[in-house]
Amino acid sequence: MNHFLQGVARSVAETFDLPAPILEIGSYLVDGQEQLANLRPLFPGKKYVGLDMRPGPGVDCVADVERLPYRDASFGTVIALSAFEHVRHFWKGFEEVRRVLRPDGALLVACPFYFRIHNYPEDYWRFTPAALETLLASYPSKIVGWHGARHRPANVWAIAFRERRPAVTESEFARYKALLTRYAREPNASWTRRLRYRLAGFLGGRQTFAPFLDRNRWETVCLNSRLEANQESQPPEIRQVCPRALM
Repeated sequence: MNHFLQGVARSVAETFDLPAPILEIGSYLVDGQEQLANLRPLFPGKKYVGLDMRPGPGVDCVADVERLPYRDASFGTVIALSAFEHVRHFWKGFEEVRRVLRPDGALLVACPFYFRIHNYPEDYWRFTPAALETLLASYPSKIVGWHGARHRPANVWAIAFRERRPAVTESEFARYKALLTRYAREPNASWTRRLRYRLAGFLGGRQTFAPFLDRNRWETVCLNSRLEANQESQPPEIRQVCPRALM
């Protein structure tokens, strides 16, 4: 978890009325991140269950996301931030999440792409924006985002809605982008460090230092699909891409 992803979660929580109960996958609060990674205050008054593979702070249920101990359609929302890179068979985890989500439910997921190996207990995978879009293909309405250097994003995230939830509207997407601008930012480094990186980028080429220089740059797209059952001349699935935001 980092400040940028915490801002993403806050932006989503303040844009959409995510249904309860809420299940967080990978809820263990690592030492030093107790305040930053605690997402419960973003959902006041809603039943919230924290699940992880080991007991500890923030964990209400010890279990494996590949075999969730819940009935079908048990939860309104599932949150998994910086979790699926640690899941051995991540595709099974995505299948289990969809199983326990209600037909009107939502999934908020974030995964790293350009990030060091971090073992909690192991670190297996990295995900591109296209990977998340593919994994969430069965969700008819979703927003996919990424931040950092254009070709080396630090993290990729998505908020995906199941079939009985109305598609994301233009006004919802606009509010979400405005809140991202307000909340989703990494802390400013010291001016001396910024100066060193900018000077090094000028002398040695900006691309090498883009992950630092562009760490607060982001893009996001809204993807809605629908079935045109009564229009044989139309393709069965229409993909609508909302305008792209760039910071």
